[in-house]
Amino acid sequence: MDWPSRKGLSPEIQQREFRELLDVHSSAGFNSVIVQVRAAADAFYAKSSEPWSEWLMGRQGQPPYPFYDPLEFMIKEAHSRNLEFHAWLNLDRATYGPKSSIIPTHISRRKPEWLITFEGKKLFNLGIPEVRAYIASIMANVVRQYDVDGIHFDDYFYPYSAPNQVLGDELTYKAYYNGMNIHDWRRDNVDKLILQLRDSIRAIKPKIKFGISPFGVWRNQKEDPEGSATVAGVTSYGTLYADTRKWIREGWIDYVAPQIYFDTEFERVPFRKLVDWWTQNKGKRHLYIGLAAYRIGQPHPRDKIWMNPSQMPVQMRYIRRSDQIEGSIFFSAHSIFSNPLGVRDSLRNNFFRYPALIPPMPWKDNIAPLPPRDLKVAPLEKGIELFWQPPAKAPDGDNATYYVVYRFSEQQEQRIDDPRNIIAICAGENTTRFLDKNVERKKRYIYVVTAFDRLHNESIGTSIPSPIQAL
Repeated sequence: MDWPSRKGLSPEIQQREFRELLDVHSSAGFNSVIVQVRAAADAFYAKSSEPWSEWLMGRQGQPPYPFYDPLEFMIKEAHSRNLEFHAWLNLDRATYGPKSSIIPTHISRRKPEWLITFEGKKLFNLGIPEVRAYIASIMANVVRQYDVDGIHFDDYFYPYSAPNQVLGDELTYKAYYNGMNIHDWRRDNVDKLILQLRDSIRAIKPKIKFGISPFGVWRNQKEDPEGSATVAGVTSYGTLYADTRKWIREGWIDYVAPQIYFDTEFERVPFRKLVDWWTQNKGKRHLYIGLAAYRIGQPHPRDKIWMNPSQMPVQMRYIRRSDQIEGSIFFSAHSIFSNPLGVRDSLRNNFFRYPALIPPMPWKDNIAPLPPRDLKVAPLEKGIELFWQPPAKAPDGDNATYYVVYRFSEQQEQRIDDPRNIIAICAGENTTRFLDKNVERKKRYIYVVTAFDRLHNESIGTSIPSPIQAL
């Protein structure tokens, strides 16, 4: 939907489009991107047992020509801008439908008994143990082969209901039900898969984040007293067989990003009440609110509020009230890129005006890097130059991954917990120099530099011994 803009573009144009997407989002204040790399048992990357995605060159199995590895390219470009890169894999879909480009080696041809047909699509039958192992192995390969920061799945586990459609997994249920009713059995299948995915990440690269962006409503209160004060026709627990609250409260995943794609006036699923429910049920993991950027400026006769440019700012102000919410995720990237009703301008000029440092995950890594060494400053005609030496490795063996430069006036309290004092985030292990051009003549400044590791633990600050005066 966002990248590439259409099938069959040359690698040069694909790369240019991706760089443009990153540049726009980075300049708007974003600090992470979530990029789909497996859409339908296919791959946007070279090191895969599954065929190349048709969404790249127009035909499944066709590699980019001239050749490049899109995932390696995307990760490198994201990291060069100090953006986290989360690889988003579709979990349940094997084909888009009968018109999909399918080659003979595709899993739907090799293992048709693993799939069920629903609304013309081929979906993985999650009740089969070998299917769950296969999906986990595909994800594990991405973790093993690529320098991703996170693995991400969205709301597709079992499919959304559709008229005159049945799942067609009754024979699998009879073979594996283990005394459960079919609904509990399906939820148990998804639970087992989530644990397999988690365990694979922990075994290969335990510091990689594992997150899920589920449908926003776990259960309605009328179905479960512990559910949300909503009247949703779909729930992740009952419709998609995804017990998302269990996963976050039990710590099976590192973050949850519920898709709260509802406006603030929608009575059946009130935005504020659903946000509040998730803050009360997040456990000790991170909660990022999924926001419906794709709906901004899209008229609908029964839902005109998305034509109001204040709708997204209202939602942002509400989630910013809670210290239990660690961030926000916007779907989709194109909706931010195209800037409907000035949403990107609103974010850049207001909510993202100052840098947001990615919150650490102490259950994955709670050891901060050592501070930068030998900080020196020098006044120049064009500004004040800072340079420092990287710290030695931390006790856990981690190097510094990036640095943050704070600046204070001579009489100002030196608070590094206030983002208004950040003047630079210097990415890359060898980025140990910064030129501050935004200084006033003859004014005296104090600088503090801190080091961050890959999981965003911050060192104590290294400061200059006395204020430095601009020329």
